[in-house]
Amino acid sequence: MYSSSREEVVGVFDAFEADLDRALQLSFDALTTPSTAAEPISARQSSRRAEMAALSYARARCSGYGTASARPHYAHAMAETSYAKCGDLSLAYQVFGDGPVELVFVGPMVTHIELFWTLPEFKAFFDQLATFCRVLLFDKAGVGLSDPIPKVRLLEDRAAEIEAVMDAVGFAKAAVFGMSEGGPQAIMFAAKRPERTRALILYGSFAALPGASWDDLDRDPAELRARLVPELGDDYTPSTKQIGRMQEMVRGARSGWGSGATAKWWFPSVRSVRQLGMVERMCASPGMLRATMESSLRIDVRPVLPTLSAPTLVINAREDLMPVQCGRYLADHIPGARWLEVDGAEHAPWFTEPDKILTAIEEFLTGSHAAPAQSHRALRTVLFTDIVASTQHAAATGDERWRAVLHRFGEITAEFTQRFGGTVVKSTGDGHLATFDGPTQAIRCAEALRADAETLGIEIRAGIHTGECELLDADIGGLAVHIAARILGHAGAGEILVSRTVRDLVVGSGTGFEDRGSVELRGVPGTWQLLAVERDGARVGSAEAELASMPTPGRRAAMRRSDRAVEVIARRTPWILRGMARLAPATGRR
Repeated sequence: MYSSSREEVVGVFDAFEADLDRALQLSFDALTTPSTAAEPISARQSSRRAEMAALSYARARCSGYGTASARPHYAHAMAETSYAKCGDLSLAYQVFGDGPVELVFVGPMVTHIELFWTLPEFKAFFDQLATFCRVLLFDKAGVGLSDPIPKVRLLEDRAAEIEAVMDAVGFAKAAVFGMSEGGPQAIMFAAKRPERTRALILYGSFAALPGASWDDLDRDPAELRARLVPELGDDYTPSTKQIGRMQEMVRGARSGWGSGATAKWWFPSVRSVRQLGMVERMCASPGMLRATMESSLRIDVRPVLPTLSAPTLVINAREDLMPVQCGRYLADHIPGARWLEVDGAEHAPWFTEPDKILTAIEEFLTGSHAAPAQSHRALRTVLFTDIVASTQHAAATGDERWRAVLHRFGEITAEFTQRFGGTVVKSTGDGHLATFDGPTQAIRCAEALRADAETLGIEIRAGIHTGECELLDADIGGLAVHIAARILGHAGAGEILVSRTVRDLVVGSGTGFEDRGSVELRGVPGTWQLLAVERDGARVGSAEAELASMPTPGRRAAMRRSDRAVEVIARRTPWILRGMARLAPATGRR
């Protein structure tokens, strides 16, 4: 075995890292040295020459470190990267493993499915997971190897990405494993598509991060905690120290992405901050990171948790930067969820007691627990519309003409509902009941209906709510339907009134809202905050307007030439970088 002292290992690692830099420099030389051929070489040939120079040098030098037993061994090569269509975007994905359970991993804010395989811990974790699962990894739109995006993605867009990659590989019903920011996206998918969700696994995740907004970054942590306790309760409110750490991390991410300092907060045992900086730059640009992080800070899926029907396992590390209280909240508010709390401070399951976590996941997915009954309930957005003063209109225009107006409005409703991906459930006499997969489509449909109704000389009002619905043969039922109907009753002429749940699920859509206060809805427990959709979108200068217009450049805008050379090595010979990582001593991992 390799048994040298820690100092010798550090020396070997530093020598390896220096030689890798030399390999990268050779790739630059290959790109910039003039060709001696009669004809200039093409960009593709030049790039190929750079790859071969870097790889040849790295292979040659790598063989000189440690002993044969110290060099990396691997069960199989990295899976091939393919692309799935999601609307106009292409999503990079990999699928591997021979297990009987289909599992899709929904990663954190930033990923790179090829670069991550250079981490020995990541490879070991997913190699083991692949012994009992057929695993699907993907980079979300805007990060890693997937297409860049023009603006921040909505929560419902992210849920659609999960379905797109599942469709691409033929997964009919999968276990959905959401890590960190991927947790709310996995929750949204499981609520909308219960028939395609075998189980739900959440690691280091959250339903909401109240008190973590940009506006709260410079506030006193003790003051923030005091404000949050009445809303969350003492058991679910992070400590003053935890809030302070989160504030410091977010401030650093906003100003110093690409240096490695942000990733160091999440993965404190990784030795090289320089390598972490390279990972940051290769996964996402600073603009993309900031837009995604701000969106995450404002998302709130707490109202969705009671609607989940899939078996759920929630895991959190006790000292993770993501407060363990967030995981406890998830476990306590998802029906029947299991809770696993592990020791450690790392924000990734492959760094924190991976054997314990893998054992729990395997038992959870392959154990003898009975499969849940086929669900006939799912998360839907319910839209009610109603023509204002219909009786007076009928009296003024006459029955025949009024019937023609109603018929035309019905045609418009069917047309727009279909255009925005919804379903007209039924007519309510002077209006309609329609359902949508997501709240943004429902709002856009209501806006279009309002505009066209005005051309017919009528005004409508609309009520929208997102919640669990009972899916009947040709109808829909459940408390969410009643809530949407009651919200409609509070709407004025020309108003589109929504619940706070809807507002919290359309962060980044550019929709503006005006608070209408909290009311009691007849026959519905509690008080409900209602908001009116503003006609001209989010007000200039508002947090929503800034988020919706925030640029999200592709990651290459922030990558260095050395990052691109490492990306080549990661794709073609990831074992080289795994070897470097194996020689790096861990610092403080538990």
